[in-house]
Amino acid sequence: MSRRVVFDQFGGIDQFHIIDEPEPQVGPGQVRVRVLFAGLNPVDWKILAGGHGSGLSLPSGNGNDFSGVIDQVSGGVDGWAIGDLVFGGNRFFAQADHLVVDPSKLHHLPDGLGLDVAAGLDITAKTAIAGVRAIRPGPSDTVFISGAAGGVGILAVQIARATGARVIGSASRANHQALRALDIEPVAYGDGLADALRELAPEGITAAYSTRDEAEVEMLLELGVPGDRIDTITLGPQARELGVLSDGMSKAHEGDLDALAGAIARGVLIAPIDSVYSLDDVVEAYRHLSAGHLRGKVLLRTADGADLAAVLEG
Repeated sequence: MSRRVVFDQFGGIDQFHIIDEPEPQVGPGQVRVRVLFAGLNPVDWKILAGGHGSGLSLPSGNGNDFSGVIDQVSGGVDGWAIGDLVFGGNRFFAQADHLVVDPSKLHHLPDGLGLDVAAGLDITAKTAIAGVRAIRPGPSDTVFISGAAGGVGILAVQIARATGARVIGSASRANHQALRALDIEPVAYGDGLADALRELAPEGITAAYSTRDEAEVEMLLELGVPGDRIDTITLGPQARELGVLSDGMSKAHEGDLDALAGAIARGVLIAPIDSVYSLDDVVEAYRHLSAGHLRGKVLLRTADGADLAAVLEG
C-alpha cells in the first residue's frame, strides 16, 4: 500500500488527510519515484481554500515539490534508471509515498545536494530567480526583498546580492543575524517599515521584490521605486493595475532549476530547512508554515532512519 495526502473538499488546513491505496504502477513513458521528502508551499493552502482551484476535481492530491529515488522505469524510457536519485515538481501528486511521473518533470540530484534540500526547490528556486531577473539588479542598485528568510526570499536575496547589488531584506528579528551572515542588511517588517527603509537608504530603493501584500507594493511605489522594477509574487493580475511586474515560476528559464541546485550543492548558495515533519503529520506541518517567521523550507518526510537507508540501498 501507498500513502497519499488528499483533500475531499475546499476549506481550511484541517481538510488535509492521509489515505492508503494500492501502489501506483508505471504506464508507457513513465517512471515511478519512491518519494522521500516533499516540500510545502503557501500556494498549497490557497488551492485548498479554492482560490487557485478553479476546475479542480475532488478529491485531490496535494503538493508539488519532491525528491526521492526511482524504483520503476517503463520500457522505452531513456536516461533514467532504477536507483537514480531525483527531484522535481508534479502538482497535486508530490505528497505521497510513490509518484508516477513523466520523466520530463525530473532532475538528477547533483553530488553534494541533500535529498531533503532538493525537495524544497522546484517552486522556490524558479520563483526566486525569475523575480530577481525581472527587476534587473546590478552593482549600482539598492534592492529591497521582503520575506527574506522564507523559502523564496532566502534564495532571492542571495541571487540579488550575487549581482553586486546592495540588498535589504525584511524578516522577523529572530532571523536578522542569519541574513547578516549572508551580507544582507535586515529590517523588521510591520509598522514603521517605510520609515526604516528611508533611514537605511536615504538615496532611495531602486528595485524591489515583494513577497507580501498589496499594501507593501503600494508602500514601495510611494517610496519612489519604479513600477517596472518592482516584482510581486502574490498579486497576480492585480499587479498590472498597480503598474508593477508579477513574474513568478512560470517565467523561469529552462535550466534555471539545475543551475541553482548546482550552486547550492557547491555551497555558493544556501537553502536552509526550517523543519521536517512526518507525512502523517501533514496538518501540523501546514499549521507551522502558515504561522510564518520561518527560516527556509518546511518539508514532509515519508521514511525515517533504517527505513530511509533501506530505500536508498535498494
